[in-house]
Amino acid sequence: MNGAAGAPLTLFASDNYAGAHPAVLEAIAAANEGWAQAYGDDEWTARLRLRLRELFGDVEIFPVFNGTGGNVTALSAVLRPYEAVICPETAHINVDECGAPERIAGAKLVDVPTPDGKLTPELLRSRLTGFGDQHHVQAKVASISQSTELGTVYTPEEVAALAGIAHEAGLLLQMDGARLVNAAEALGLELRELTTECGVDVLTLGGTKSGLLGAEAVVFFRPELAADYLYARKQGTQLASKMRFISAQLLCLLDGDLWRETAGHANAMARRLGKAVAATPGVALAYPVQANAVFASLPAAVIKRLHERYHFYIWDEEAGVVRWMCAWQTTPADVDALATAIREATAR
Repeated sequence: MNGAAGAPLTLFASDNYAGAHPAVLEAIAAANEGWAQAYGDDEWTARLRLRLRELFGDVEIFPVFNGTGGNVTALSAVLRPYEAVICPETAHINVDECGAPERIAGAKLVDVPTPDGKLTPELLRSRLTGFGDQHHVQAKVASISQSTELGTVYTPEEVAALAGIAHEAGLLLQMDGARLVNAAEALGLELRELTTECGVDVLTLGGTKSGLLGAEAVVFFRPELAADYLYARKQGTQLASKMRFISAQLLCLLDGDLWRETAGHANAMARRLGKAVAATPGVALAYPVQANAVFASLPAAVIKRLHERYHFYIWDEEAGVVRWMCAWQTTPADVDALATAIREATAR
């Protein structure tokens, strides 16, 4: 977990750096017994479909390998080549997917600057222009991340407001739910209360950041939107031949309370770190700690000192904003050690 001897510790660089949860590894091993049909015609995928319908309602679900693949194939299934996606400037699809939505889904991204990573009704309305004009790309999808790339969380009311505006204008609302479980746990809500009941049309449901080995799912809340997704998933290289191993992981996470356990622990560790950071002179929280991310503003010299001991990402070099992520594997001792290192680096 900590890297080679003498190397900076990687504990807080990303929740992707954490290992797979032991229960997930057990579920994979259990699914490895015997033979099973390929490409999703297996008992684990069938059970996953039933479970997600219990959680979300009348949905169509499709396991995929990763979040980028889920986002891109979901968008490609609902967009025409001349249509666009409106998203926050910081959105993962805009910043961290290497142009895959444009290249593979063929979608233009209309990115919107936001103060906290969240799209608002006013910001969405400002981009609803050019409809019917053959010279302009036609907006078709509004995309939000839950929680956002800045660690902030949309309330159900905020999601519902965006869905209402999108639907009124003939758009769909897509949610990148890489950390949806963290948002739901932070708000004390069921998953459907942040999706189904708010008017979300398409969801990329994350699992990897919550202790899975590599498993996500695309969820369509309007089944007719999924009519062509089988082809989009295959063409988008997201069709798993041995799908039982992906479905088994998602079942392990969602069939009981594991998602609450992993997300709740990661969130609690972030709150613990955020409290320590806020109490450190010379350090300020850049955004509220609402899920499992802590963003802080630090002097450049302090960042350099900390980088000698810890590997983490500088989010905004000019503003001196860094990001620390907590995961299911983060311990209170890990948090307290980082907090001590921050205090020592600032004191120097």
